[in-house]
Amino acid sequence: MNSDAAELIILDAPSDLAAAVEPRFSMPGLAGGAFGWWTRLRADPARMAAVRVSARALAGSRVLVWSAALTTIAAFGFGPVRTAFNPPGATRGFGWLGDLLAAPAARWDSAWYLVIAHYGYRPDLGALTTSRTAFFPLYPLGVRAISWVGTPPIVAGVALSSIALALALYGIHRLATLELGARGRPHAGFADPAQAARLAVMLTAFAPMAFYLSAVYSESLYLALSVGVFWSARNGRWAWVGILGALAAATRNTGVALLLPAVLIYAYGPREGRPVDFMRSGRARLLPRYRLRADALWLALVPLGIAAYCAFLGLSGGDPLTPLHAQGAWGRHFAGPYLGVWDGAKAAFEGARQLLSFQRHHVYFPAAGGSSFVSAGHNLMLFAFLLAAIPALLGVLRRLPIAYGAYVLAALAMPLSYPVSYQPLMSLPRFLVVLFPLSIWLGAWLTRHPRAQRPALLLSALLMMFFAAQFATWHWVA
Repeated sequence: MNSDAAELIILDAPSDLAAAVEPRFSMPGLAGGAFGWWTRLRADPARMAAVRVSARALAGSRVLVWSAALTTIAAFGFGPVRTAFNPPGATRGFGWLGDLLAAPAARWDSAWYLVIAHYGYRPDLGALTTSRTAFFPLYPLGVRAISWVGTPPIVAGVALSSIALALALYGIHRLATLELGARGRPHAGFADPAQAARLAVMLTAFAPMAFYLSAVYSESLYLALSVGVFWSARNGRWAWVGILGALAAATRNTGVALLLPAVLIYAYGPREGRPVDFMRSGRARLLPRYRLRADALWLALVPLGIAAYCAFLGLSGGDPLTPLHAQGAWGRHFAGPYLGVWDGAKAAFEGARQLLSFQRHHVYFPAAGGSSFVSAGHNLMLFAFLLAAIPALLGVLRRLPIAYGAYVLAALAMPLSYPVSYQPLMSLPRFLVVLFPLSIWLGAWLTRHPRAQRPALLLSALLMMFFAAQFATWHWVA
């Protein structure tokens, strides 16, 4: 089932991050309140540093993404499979200039988000639209809301993704400064928190898969919401933790994993502005350090994001449990907790054998898309991303509060426990790009290895441009 087939049926059938979202108006009237918020922002050197760094990273990285993609299309064309997963009018049909500018933003899963934004889920059509339910509703709702004012859907999607990315980069800078600075982790040994925060932002904006963060994908929205959950929890704003967590859970299926770090920060800290209630030592350190209070009830909001989505599908004539099983329509199956790692290793090994054999007659691993060589290359690339993430994960577990490492492990549970038959680690690089604790740790590590900073950023940016060019020309990436 692809989006073309499903759409034919449709056609035929008749905080600081939190503070940035919620400005505190100190002057009468909207204009005065906004002016007061801007004045406070400019008066805070830490906030202004975060604004400057995130703005430069956002602008510079997006220029590279569009430049690489448009240059490739001008040289080689749109690619041989430009009609794949592309229902009529979703990602093309805007004239030569419109199609060109949309190329770095609207490919593959973008078509699903655009179709949902325009037509909805249509659960009443049963199995014909089941595949859509794997794409959670908050992002297409945002695209649809922006489109109501007359903005073309693709432009609305790019605007939503870009705004969310700007907020996410700002939040990563503030959060990294907090965790790596004197107030956050004074014993962690990070010499320059400001430099580490800047590098964390740059590593996120210029990550190999960061072109997804301005495409019509939900990655940047989820990233901004997850950063907001951590920032709010660290500052004891539990109502915002519940609200932002619920929104994240309505953005993608791993959003509910944010409940785990929220609970850990609530129980064990660290928390800004509130000393621990119990000083623990020895085995007693496993017990909570903070008393349970009524504000913990806000955490119960986090699972309501996915619960509301399921309820909507049920009330609309569909199966309310469809989102829990929709991944099966995309070839995912449960292999056991994190056993997708073993499947990915086997696929990479067989991929290496396929490439080294220099022949296509014998297929060592099930081929995706009919090409054993392409499938072999993808499996090797995916396993390389997994290997690169392991030391970063270990660094997060060692250097950052336990909530960060627990979040990364929980968020990776789905892709590493539900592999795809022909590409066990499918989409793993895209899932990794939103796991900001990895970028925070890597930014901190690079501050202690200054000679590696420029090579790391240069290599990451070059890979981002390469993958953006592939994405724009309808080659499957991640």
